[in-house]
Amino acid sequence: MAHMSVVYPFRQWPASGEYLEIAPGVRWLRMSLPFQLDHVNLWLIDAGDSWCAVDTGFADDRTRAAWESILCGLDKPIGQLIATHFHPDHLGLATWLQARTGATLAMTLGEFLTAHAVWNEVGGHGARFMSDQFAEHGLAPTMVEKFRTRGSGYRAAVPALPQHYERLRDGKVLTLGAYRWHVIDGYGHSPEHAALHCPELNLLISGDMLLPRISTNVSVFAATPDDDGLGRFLASLARMRRELPPETLVLPAHGLPFTGLATRIDELEAHHADRLELLVSACDQSMTAAELMTVLFPRSLDAHQTMFALGETIAHLNHLQQAGRLRSERDAGGTIHFMRKA
Repeated sequence: MAHMSVVYPFRQWPASGEYLEIAPGVRWLRMSLPFQLDHVNLWLIDAGDSWCAVDTGFADDRTRAAWESILCGLDKPIGQLIATHFHPDHLGLATWLQARTGATLAMTLGEFLTAHAVWNEVGGHGARFMSDQFAEHGLAPTMVEKFRTRGSGYRAAVPALPQHYERLRDGKVLTLGAYRWHVIDGYGHSPEHAALHCPELNLLISGDMLLPRISTNVSVFAATPDDDGLGRFLASLARMRRELPPETLVLPAHGLPFTGLATRIDELEAHHADRLELLVSACDQSMTAAELMTVLFPRSLDAHQTMFALGETIAHLNHLQQAGRLRSERDAGGTIHFMRKA
């Protein structure tokens, strides 16, 4: 079936500390990030006598200053925060904004608890667990030690975490002002990512689950080493294509708003299918995930990029193993190797 092309109705993004009205009662904010991915989109929804902010931005002075400019220009207070997921560019300033505005916070259980596990480095979450996981997958000892000593960086990017929240669940309907927003859980990028769909406005706040230009990172936590996060991510996208109208305007966390949801999902599925075939082809001989990482990412990577690249490589290998296309075994030193299944 032919799908609508991907189209970008808005070619200009808001400056830092400013906003654009993108639909009735929906404002688009754009905050800076100190990474190669240099921005994150946040959203304000008119909730009647207050505003609801979807995601909060990264905890640095530039983002705080941008928020101060926004807050000074609003005609009513921010009364609620919604965090799509626990990553620092989405949850980083939640406690600061709550203290600044008195707003409540809503997010899913999976994201709330994972944030606390990562922040406290317990339950298989955090740098020491990730370092052990990467060592098992063949990463060079010098790089493993770099991860062990540098830490995950989560506490620096999320200085404090909320201790109370309103739980979001898949299918929950939030009435914000004149419109209703339906929570759609998504999996693979994070444990229980919440997207928001407004049928009346034909809008989807997709967070990181559906991006227009890049593929969302899908990694494997050390706590769940055999998890098929890629399979659940692809299933989440298939559900969006199945349940949402093709003309939906997608408001992503990174990049420009776009239409052509089904076409973009087709592109992402083809992208991951190609990457899976590359890995299968490379596994005629026994290979570690660290060796195979260069198949998917054939360029020089710094430590930050390596963390995402190796995590994503493991996710693809787990998917292939659970699909019965690869098998794995440990050598005498405990290092995991993958090979094509006979």
